Amino acid sequence: MRYELYYHPTVQGRGEFVRLALEEAGADYVDVARREGKAGVPAMMKIIEGKSSARPPFAPPFLKAGKLIIAQTANILLYLGPHLHLSPRDESGRLWAHQLQLTITDLVVEIHDTHHPITSWLYYEEQRPAARRRTKDFWRYRVPKFLDYFERVLQKNGGKYLVGGRLSYVDLSLFQIVEGLRYAFPKRMKRFEKKIPGLVALHDRVAERPRIKAYLASERRIPFSQWGIYRYFKELDA
Repeated sequence: MRYELYYHPTVQGRGEFVRLALEEAGADYVDVARREGKAGVPAMMKIIEGKSSARPPFAPPFLKAGKLIIAQTANILLYLGPHLHLSPRDESGRLWAHQLQLTITDLVVEIHDTHHPITSWLYYEEQRPAARRRTKDFWRYRVPKFLDYFERVLQKNGGKYLVGGRLSYVDLSLFQIVEGLRYAFPKRMKRFEKKIPGLVALHDRVAERPRIKAYLASERRIPFSQWGIYRYFKELDA
């Protein structure tokens, strides 16, 4: 099957968690919105506006697999996991992986809200004081709560993978979390990493997997920027 991924063409964002799974599996897919002309962004908007689907998604990312249109990052990965051999075979294992991915989804929202704590409709410069306070609380309370949790889950599972005995989409997503935090908060993350050696080692193992390594070095990997979930502001990285 050739999958069609629909997401914003110039940012990694939430679509990157899906891209990593597709790339690791060597799946045949097209990043639709990155096409030129009507076959790109207009094709994505046509689906969102309900002009070509009776069940339009609320927003990207969404995946087209045959006649199915699946939205929401965790939901997409729940579907792709068994098809790409990136989730456990048993139901309880798949639900456990999905539960962890939903927790990652919560963390992604909190990461985004460090630079846009009031509303996404205002520029960062219009909410700087709130962003500084939110970031301070984020690193004092939320980062330890989330990443310490994933560190414990990893260790309880043997220290190599988060779910079962082989790589899953959850491991790929935690790789992206570490990558993004390193970009947005290089100083803070460098200090914190000594508390999560297992997750750092997991990140490094994922980065060296042949298909992921090739993807990271390719033009298919959209660079981090000031328009995604992870944004670097020097004053927030004290």
